[in-house]
Amino acid sequence: MKAAYITPIVKKSDMDLMEAKSYRPISNLSVLSKLLSEQLVIYLKPTWLLPKLHVLCLPFHGNSSSKVVGDIIHALDTGNIALLTLLDLSAASYSVDHGVLLQRLQKSYGLYGTVIGWFAFYLSGRSRYVRTPASSSSQSFVLYGVPQRSVVGPILFVLYVADVLQLVKDHGLIPHARADDTQILGICCHSESEALQNRVSDCLDAVGSWMAATRLILNNDKTEAL
Repeated sequence: MKAAYITPIVKKSDMDLMEAKSYRPISNLSVLSKLLSEQLVIYLKPTWLLPKLHVLCLPFHGNSSSKVVGDIIHALDTGNIALLTLLDLSAASYSVDHGVLLQRLQKSYGLYGTVIGWFAFYLSGRSRYVRTPASSSSQSFVLYGVPQRSVVGPILFVLYVADVLQLVKDHGLIPHARADDTQILGICCHSESEALQNRVSDCLDAVGSWMAATRLILNNDKTEAL
């Protein structure tokens, strides 16, 4: 029940098939994770505990890219300018600290008793191995992270990083997010463009410090501003 087999999928057809970084690891888990996911969402949505600005892989949730484009077009139509920053996290889902995650599930989302015991048991003692049509690797134990591309994993990651959304808003900026993809949007008139750049820079410093304290790594080399 806790052993995931990983199917390596090539990210792009033109990538080097001999390089491990060319593959995206898809974790295949038991059906139990789907049940946990459904129960968690049923609990979070009516109580407004689910972060509002995160677009999840859930029914009736739209595409975050469409929302960002709509906000930018509206800004341009009203004579303003927009600055969009695309954050890149290094191995985001693999870096989640289980102890920190369980603390947040309790303190921020009110999960206690048997329920927090479920998630503690779900996260602990996990193992994974790579499986191809020709062979399988030996199993290795997973000490950190949530299963990538799993059903419950993205939701747990969203709850883990939800404080980033408020941090961005505290700097007068607009956060957009989907799972581990986070974007920061700033809008202003032309005369305030320099002030907007400074505000975004200060926000990035604060986000980077928060992520470092939470054992996540902001990849500055791949973070872009448009």
